[in-house]
Amino acid sequence: MSTVGVIAEYDPFHTGHAWHLAETRRLLGADTAVVCVMSGNWTQRGTCALTDKWTRASLALSGGADLVLELPTVWAVSSAESFARGAAGLLEAAGVVDVLSFGSECGDADKLRRLAACLDSPACQAELSRFPDRGMPFAACRQEVVRRLLGEELAALLSSPNNNLGVEYIRALSALKSPIRPMTIPRRGAGHNAPGARDGFASATHIRALLRAGDWATAEGLLPPGSAEVLRQAPLADLGRCERAVLARLRTMTAGDWAALPDAGAAEGLPDRLVRAARQAGSLNEFYEAAKTRRYAHARLRRLVLWAFLGLTGADRPAYPPYLRVLGFNGRGREVLREMKEKSVLPILTKPAHARSLPEEGRRLFELEAQCTDLYALTLPHPERCGREWRESPVFRP
Repeated sequence: MSTVGVIAEYDPFHTGHAWHLAETRRLLGADTAVVCVMSGNWTQRGTCALTDKWTRASLALSGGADLVLELPTVWAVSSAESFARGAAGLLEAAGVVDVLSFGSECGDADKLRRLAACLDSPACQAELSRFPDRGMPFAACRQEVVRRLLGEELAALLSSPNNNLGVEYIRALSALKSPIRPMTIPRRGAGHNAPGARDGFASATHIRALLRAGDWATAEGLLPPGSAEVLRQAPLADLGRCERAVLARLRTMTAGDWAALPDAGAAEGLPDRLVRAARQAGSLNEFYEAAKTRRYAHARLRRLVLWAFLGLTGADRPAYPPYLRVLGFNGRGREVLREMKEKSVLPILTKPAHARSLPEEGRRLFELEAQCTDLYALTLPHPERCGREWRESPVFRP
């Protein structure tokens, strides 16, 4: 039995995700086990997931996954490069994964490998260091350098979000010297963040909007069978419920506090700009409008704000994850777990209590994850009491 790794947010798990898993098994064999590394309660968009991580893990298991591991918040709420390195590090540490399967707009792993090799080359790094500062976002500068080195056709692939993330997965595996083989499945249907549906597939952004608007009839057709019923029972989170608490945190922050966050652009003067924006903003939208420039993308600013609200700093993110946290599994996933216990280079947490016996770095990270979950509880319609991280066992689906 081969084992394939998948990195995802599944916010929520939809028909496109189910198709990706089914297509991966079609290509690799029906008996292929699927290990998903999934973001927890907070996402790379710089906001809360629509539903909690245990609900999302359960839906992933219903949709074709066999084992769901958590990507801790300090990687889940990070740039594409850090997100990929944390997730790939977990798959490599598991010791059982043969292939990493991901969706991309181009569907061509060889082209993405060429881009990854270019970005890691001394020539690219030298060009980036000499690239004139035109107030452009780093991603745009990087794409321009790749255009000069590889040509327009390949460089243009970096403008598509899933291509870009796939390149970062390949770079992360290369940095780890991992034997895991990357493969990519072409995305189907509507594009990333696109409104509406195409051929029965829609973006997670569109589906979240439907669910928040209460349009369950439309959303149901874009979700695997039975998913809508589960989501109807789950309280839907909204960071807007914490907006004043977030603003209160931002108004007390100094430039030094902002500089302690990852990707805070201390050398670019961003912390001082964020202090000024926080002092004049009466809403988060006003904060983003005051802080944004051509150079600082909205997603980057939202992640910085979320790090601040969660009480995290760059120093809280280790070089690599220190443990493997199980969120859910089925019968085949249980077999994978047995193999992992023999081959994994990291402790495997199948019960919250296991975290208490971790070495200091791992125990500290789990405690921070518990803090993040306690704050996630405030985004729900009726805030839950603290401590769920220590009470919740993995989901099991026979």
